[in-house]
Amino acid sequence: MSDRAPQPVDRQLPTEEARDLISLVREIAQREIAPHAAEEEDAGRFPRELFGLLSESGLLGLPYDSEHGGGDQPYEVYLQVLEELAMARLTVGLGVSVHTLACHALANYGTKEQQAEHLPAMLGGRLLGAYCLSEPASGSDAASLRTKAVREGGGPSRTGGAESGGDWVITGTKAWITHGGIADFYTVMARTGGEGSRGITAFLVPGDAEGLSAAAPEKKMGMKGSPTAQLHYDGVRVADSRRLGEEGQGFAIALSALDSGRLGIAACAIGVAQAALDEAVEYATGRRQFGRPIADFQGLRFMLADMATQIEAGRALYLSAARLRDAGRPFSKQAAMAKLLCTDAAMKVTTDAVQILGGYGYTADFPAERYMREAKVLQIVEGTNQIQRMVIARHLAGPESR
Repeated sequence: MSDRAPQPVDRQLPTEEARDLISLVREIAQREIAPHAAEEEDAGRFPRELFGLLSESGLLGLPYDSEHGGGDQPYEVYLQVLEELAMARLTVGLGVSVHTLACHALANYGTKEQQAEHLPAMLGGRLLGAYCLSEPASGSDAASLRTKAVREGGGPSRTGGAESGGDWVITGTKAWITHGGIADFYTVMARTGGEGSRGITAFLVPGDAEGLSAAAPEKKMGMKGSPTAQLHYDGVRVADSRRLGEEGQGFAIALSALDSGRLGIAACAIGVAQAALDEAVEYATGRRQFGRPIADFQGLRFMLADMATQIEAGRALYLSAARLRDAGRPFSKQAAMAKLLCTDAAMKVTTDAVQILGGYGYTADFPAERYMREAKVLQIVEGTNQIQRMVIARHLAGPESR
């Protein structure tokens, strides 16, 4: 192999604290994550203890307020942490992104009392979260979800409108849930009113709630160490104090979370692509054919140049969207663009990495084939790339005619 070791990504970070944070993440990635990634993925093992370490290191609440145990970091920094983690192992980077997504509704729409009660443990108490929106028959068309929450008892609401208090009873099935069956809490979208997006409400459901069960994890092409499962809610009783936001506000909360979550997916995609590029460069500079390194051949040199350019373009786009978010400006269109560009780039870069390694790239002895299998799912989760194109087009040309 080549003696040309991959160089760390040269990051433009806003503060010295952020630089120290990236150094910590790289140390954890090199010591605790990367050495075990291939073996644990092959065995389908989820690194739960590692997530405990990440929690103790303050990495599970980075973009949230320090008042409740968060890290007070801008999204510009948080996303680069995700990229570093995904570079070492996508199961970890995506897992942190999903956990952060699961905390979004409470952190942004919960009451101060709810936040004080639950957020500290969610952000720094070794807990793991999951986000429950999709169902077997409602994936891209999330507003058509059928899981129901029916109120039992209650009185006037905290805003003086409909009744509140008492319990909600949740019945239905959620699908494609990352961390399904192992999470300590679930942010769940359920129908409390009529058809369509305005009849959906968000709830915070404990992972050990009576009546909540998980199916066997899906058998997937990649990310075998990250459990993805259906969740069955069989009369799960949840107190009204665990309702997040107002009744009927759940779909708006879900879309708000997904805008931020798509940036997380974009960052993870660039992490996987960077890992694949590093592997391809190391192999191409060390593999000799016809008396010289194969990296000397123009065909491969151009492939490497294109791969690096796609990665830099994707990184610049997700950071631009993150800076809009940090400034409090609209970023939904840019989040969709970043998710689209970065995940498509990851698929192309990882495919090219396999090609550069040739026969070795097709074997599990090298990580290139794993990167390629993992990249595929990033074009699907948190809104397929076809959905991203629809979102972008609506920002440009308005809603579709009916």
